[in-house]
Amino acid sequence: MGFSLRKLKRIFLGMSGTDGFFIKLLIYAVLVGIGFVFLYPLLYMLATSFKDLEDLLNASVHWIPTKYYSGNYERALVVLNFWQMLLQTLFVTLIPAGVQTLVASFIGYGFARYEFKGKRVLLILVLTTFVIPPPVLIIPRYILFNSLGILDSIAAYVLPAVLGQGLNSAIFILIFYQTFKTLPKALEEAAQLDGAGHFKIFFKIAIPMAASAYLVTFLFSFVWYWNETYLAAIYFGNNLTTLPLQLQRFVDSYNRLFVTQGGIAETNLNEGIEMAGTLLTIIPLLVVYFIMQRWFVEGVDRTGITGE
Repeated sequence: MGFSLRKLKRIFLGMSGTDGFFIKLLIYAVLVGIGFVFLYPLLYMLATSFKDLEDLLNASVHWIPTKYYSGNYERALVVLNFWQMLLQTLFVTLIPAGVQTLVASFIGYGFARYEFKGKRVLLILVLTTFVIPPPVLIIPRYILFNSLGILDSIAAYVLPAVLGQGLNSAIFILIFYQTFKTLPKALEEAAQLDGAGHFKIFFKIAIPMAASAYLVTFLFSFVWYWNETYLAAIYFGNNLTTLPLQLQRFVDSYNRLFVTQGGIAETNLNEGIEMAGTLLTIIPLLVVYFIMQRWFVEGVDRTGITGE
């Protein structure tokens, strides 16, 4: 009897109590549940976006449309002005994200590898900027940018990034600070003996060894700038528009484009068209994630952050 109990225990709990059948089943069940929570909205949007009006009104049609219908995407592409807005969105996200990543690495490297008076105070002040609510800074920054004449242009994003005050820059500075602090000083000392200066050490040694931190920082910065609509609406005005901003104006844009002069819509706005527009807005981010998934996961693991 005792032998049978021990054998059952090994089967369900494993040798160490954490690698048995029951434990693995529980872990997989939790992972499947979490995956379902994240995937359900995407699957719902995908299924709904291919439904025509008949399928949307048919209560018996839940997930699989009765026929292939791409009309929702055709209208959504027109309403979003997709290709032009995609180029503008990439323009106002890639450049600030790249500048922010480079500047944050400079600052993080300086804090990690050099000793100077007031270093701890300055580091605390830099990190404190993350806890200041962004709405508190909007009015002063708007007045400053207006006086500098950089509103309605990408400079309103680039200037704070150049000065180490881009979107959530404090987090990125901390990531680089922790990354560079773990680099062995023996490498720098050997490079100095070979006659390398500070800049050469940074570009030839520090940057290659912190590649994972650069990748994670750039991707997070890219996503945050992409999803930022409040600051974009204030700083850019009507000169620059992003896909998320276009999505916010989707209903008004649709009515303006597809309502006839008599006030009767050629095709009323429905859930299928809205889901198609939403998917078109997030597809570029999904493409970037799937392409960079392997390196992104490795970078997150090495830098020790959990993401948002």
